[in-house]
Amino acid sequence: MTFTRSQFENLYKKESDSKVKERLFLVMKVEEDGMVPAHEAKDLHRSRTWASDWLARYHKEGITGLKDRPKSGRPSELSSEVILRIKKILKESKQGWTTKQVNSIVVREGGIQYHYYHIYRLLHIWGFKQKIPRKVHVNTASKEVKEEFKKEHRKY
Repeated sequence: MTFTRSQFENLYKKESDSKVKERLFLVMKVEEDGMVPAHEAKDLHRSRTWASDWLARYHKEGITGLKDRPKSGRPSELSSEVILRIKKILKESKQGWTTKQVNSIVVREGGIQYHYYHIYRLLHIWGFKQKIPRKVHVNTASKEVKEEFKKEHRKY
């Protein structure tokens, strides 16, 4: 199916995935404007093979071919039941979590030890944020001293 310039522009405006938007832009420039794929690839700071691969996928599969396909990978060692239990534990507490704390929960619930960076990725995938420690200055005044300072300056 071929699209008109306005249909390409509408698809481009509605697309939220930046990678697909870039590919749509390439197809629009080559198909509608008659530009040379190698020149458009250079303008997009991409290789010529990148452009020709995406154009070939567009010609073969249409607009749906411009979307990323699911990638296979190693299946998770944690079962879905264990993941749900861990998520429930994390949701019940309103505090942030360090990777060390989450790792101890994963070991306790699933019996698997992960690297801290993988725990960070799991937290991101599950929708949680890591607790980030903040520096506390040694010479910081106590709350009482700060309040007393505020009271003194209100008089003036």
